[in-house]
Amino acid sequence: MSFGKMNTFIDIISTVPIKDEEGFVTKGDNILASVRAYKEDRHGSERWTNMASFSTASSLFRFRKIPELKVTNEMIIVCEDGRYETLSAEDVRSRGMYVEVLTEKIKPTVR
Repeated sequence: MSFGKMNTFIDIISTVPIKDEEGFVTKGDNILASVRAYKEDRHGSERWTNMASFSTASSLFRFRKIPELKVTNEMIIVCEDGRYETLSAEDVRSRGMYVEVLTEKIKPTVR
């Protein structure tokens, strides 16, 4: 994977509880890493068809493995297109060079 294809800047964040002055707890963002990534949205290719177990996945992100950071399902990926919930993260070909993350776009709720 060349840097030419990694043209999407992403933040890998975890949500942490933050207490305000009045003692109420809200969820806040803690940025763990900011990296360049390759982003592929869901389309009708044979590869996406074979990923039937992840029918809710809407995007795939691939980026270089970050030392001492294990990407888990509790993390969220943020890019210019919006926020994405992590469904699955795995090492590409078990070589320890790249991480491939299947995500689902988080849609804002209307109150």
